[in-house]
Formats: sequence, structure tokens, C-alpha cells
Amino acid sequence: MRLTPGAYALLGLTALVAALVTILTFALMKFMAAARDARRSLGSSSGAETALLSAALQEAVTNLKARERATAARADASERLAGEIVSSLTAGLLVIGLDGEIRILNPAGRRMLDLADDAPPEQIERSLKELTLTEVVDECVTTGTAVVRRSVTLPEPRHGVSHVGVTVSPLFDDRSELHGAICLFTDLTAVKDLEEQLRLKDSLAAVGELTAGIAHEFRNGLATIHGYSKLFDLKALPDSYRAYVEGIRAEAESLGQVVTNFLNFARPAQLVLSNVDLRSICERAVEEIRTDARALGGDIEIRGEFALVDGDEVLLRQALSNLLRNAVEACAGSSTVPRIVVQSEVDRQQRLMKVAVNDNGPGIAPALRERIFRPFFTSKRNGTGLGLALVQKIVVFHNGRIVAGVSPEGGASLQVTLPTTK
Repeated sequence: MRLTPGAYALLGLTALVAALVTILTFALMKFMAAARDARRSLGSSSGAETALLSAALQEAVTNLKARERATAARADASERLAGEIVSSLTAGLLVIGLDGEIRILNPAGRRMLDLADDAPPEQIERSLKELTLTEVVDECVTTGTAVVRRSVTLPEPRHGVSHVGVTVSPLFDDRSELHGAICLFTDLTAVKDLEEQLRLKDSLAAVGELTAGIAHEFRNGLATIHGYSKLFDLKALPDSYRAYVEGIRAEAESLGQVVTNFLNFARPAQLVLSNVDLRSICERAVEEIRTDARALGGDIEIRGEFALVDGDEVLLRQALSNLLRNAVEACAGSSTVPRIVVQSEVDRQQRLMKVAVNDNGPGIAPALRERIFRPFFTSKRNGTGLGLALVQKIVVFHNGRIVAGVSPEGGASLQVTLPTTK
């Protein structure tokens, strides 16, 4: 069959169209493959970025939590340290608001105020007013200026504290507005006692230097008078003169004993120091005086804890014997059966021991408690007034102190405080 020219033309056109369709289909397939590869590539890149971003966020959160824990730990440590500092202060710390609210009172302050750890706020406020600390704080708050190193004498000693040094500073916030006061108070009792000891030592030394020579001359004159009175034969004297000579002898002997006691008091103390067990000294002193107490129907008892002191055994026993004899004589003078207790307690923190001789006698009037240690002051009819003065001298030269108070038995309490060796 022979094709016509028109048929050839149609066949050629059909072939051309088929080629074009094939080319377009191939191009479309290539485009679709390229698009699919692009989508795959784009999807893979987005996943990596998302994973990277998630990891970065997780790390940031972890770091923030770690910093938060570290900050909280530092805050807790700072709070603990502040609490430890406040609790460990040997000085009293008081923080008080403008309305009188007690914000902080550390353990040392409570001890000095003789307050329990669970004392209610009203008891604390009452104690502060009694000790005049509130007045110092009010002065600081009113004036807005600090009160620096003021010495306050407590009307009634608390826990052995009789003098405190007070420093009060106003508390301001970040806007410079006053919202309270901070008060530091320290125990000055030991300092005041040391000043008193030095003053007494100087006074005793001055008294000794001024009067020792006079007392010697006075004793020589008394010895001459007593000697001449001994030359008289009482049997040869008329009865009307015999009583006069006996009176001269008795008064000369009495005055001679007074002079001897005064010389012992005025003589500079020569201490022979050693480690001394004060319990054994008390026991020996008690044995010396117990016979007198039992003769009156009473007795002497020793109680409490004792420690070693660095002292002169002979002088310390003499001091305790004088205190016990003074207690027995006080009870006898008031017709009271003597019940005398030697009570001792040891403060190991301050390395001190307090020995009190307590009796049930008439006691000592508050106005006389300082005067009883002065030479020649006595309330006894036949006393010389040198016994307690000598005791004070012995105690002071042992770096101690002695005070008079009221005993639990209602009588007098002579309290000796001495430093311990450990």
C-alpha cells in the first residue's frame, strides 16, 4: 500500500507530538524527583535544627536549676552562719523594733538576764525594764544616734552579773528610715571586780605603811603598862586598889591583842602558793569550829562541788575559819541554834568557784553589807572589827572577791569567789 504525501505528513506530525510528550513527561518526572529530594533534604535539616534547639533549651534549664540550687544552698549556709554567730557570741545581742517587739535575743543575753530559752516576750520586756536596758534603747531610738560603751549597774545581780557595758545603734532600712535598734551588752563584772581588787590592794598597802609603825609603838607602850602592872603584888594591895590593878592588866592585854590583830591585818601578805584542794581546807576549818556549833545545839554541813585553786593553804583556812566563827557567834548572839552550811559551786566555763558560808542568824542589813569589811567596824559587843577585814584581804590577794548577802536559811551569806586552776 502506497502512502500519500498527506499520510506522511500526518505520521511525521504524530511522531513529533509523541516526542514532545515524551520530553515533557521526562522533564516533569525529573522536576518531581528534584522536588521530592528537596523536600527530603528540607525535612532532614529542620529535624536537626529542632533537636539542636531542644538540647540547648534542656541544657539552659539544667544550668538554671543548678544555679538555683547553689543559690539556695548559699542562702541556707549564710543563714546557718548568721545563726551560729548570734548563738556563739559571748556578748548579749538584742534586736528590738520601734514598737518594742523583741526580734532577736541570743543565748548569752538570756543567760545574763537570767531568762530561760522559752521565756515569754512579756517576761523578757519586764526583765529589760528592771535592768534599765530599755531606757538606753529608748534613748537611742528617740535621738536616732548611737549610745556607745555605757556602763550600767544592775539593781539586782543576775546570774552573777552586776555590771554590763551597753552599746546601742539605730537600725535603718534601704530608704534610711529608722525601724528599730540593735543592742550589744557585755558582762563587765569581772572588770569591775578587778578594779575593786586593785583599789583594795592599794588601800591595804597604804594602811599598812601608815599604821604599822604607829601600831608597833603603841604595842610597846602597852607592854610597858602591862609589865608595870605585873610588878604589883595583888595580895599586898588593899582591897580597894586590887580591882583597879586587875582592870589595868585586863585592858592592857585586850588592847595588846587588838594591836596584834591589826598588825597581822596591816602586814603585807606573803603568799606561799600551791595547788590547793578547797574541799579539804573547808573540812579542816569546819572541824575546828564544829565543836562550838555543837555546844550550842547546832551543826555545820558541807555541800556542793569543789575544785583546785592556786592559793596559800594556811591563809585560806584562816579565812574560812574566821567566816565560820563569825557565823557561829552571830547565831549565838541572837540565841539561835546555829545551822551553818558551806555551799560551793564551780563555773568551769569562767574557771571560777564560789564558796558561800550560810547561816540562820539575824542576817546583815543591806546598808551594812559593804561596811562590815572595813577595819574596826563591828556589830558585836566584844568584837575588834578586824576578822572580816582580814578575810577580805586574804581573798583579794588571791585575786578573788567576797560579798555579803542573804542565805537560803534567812541569815547572812558570805560568798567568796576564787579563780580555779582548771
